[in-house]
Amino acid sequence: MTLEPLLIDVLACPEDKGPLLYFADEDLLYNPRLHRSYDVRDGIPVMLIDEAHAVDDAEHDRLTAKAEADHVPSTGGAAGS
Repeated sequence: MTLEPLLIDVLACPEDKGPLLYFADEDLLYNPRLHRSYDVRDGIPVMLIDEAHAVDDAEHDRLTAKAEADHVPSTGGAAGS
């Protein structure tokens, strides 16, 4: 289940308030600046800092390479582009 475009436009990281990368095929929002990921469960992003997952360097490299290769969208509309 993918996120609504309007929701993608307004989402930001709850900690640094910056844009996130949205991996619809993995139900995942990712903040590459903080190496932190947030789950999307049943189409609902879980944007709680306490429930975020730390991402190690190997996973960070995989996600950022995938984002670049697949043109993964970022959240935040024009500010996140």
